[in-house]
Amino acid sequence: MTLWNSENELKEFAKTGAHLDAMRKSKHIAKEIRTISIDADILPSWKEAKTLLQNAKVMTF
Repeated sequence: MTLWNSENELKEFAKTGAHLDAMRKSKHIAKEIRTISIDADILPSWKEAKTLLQNAKVMTF
């Protein structure tokens, strides 16, 4: 779980460096990946985040 100051910061992080490398390798270690983005002033609790992920977009490999 991460918190960003802006959507642009999030997108720049996702397209570069370690995150991009990890996403390229993820198909070798996972059957699926779920992601969510929310616009909030504070992070949700882990319990709430897990619930949100249950209904999240699923990328399958």
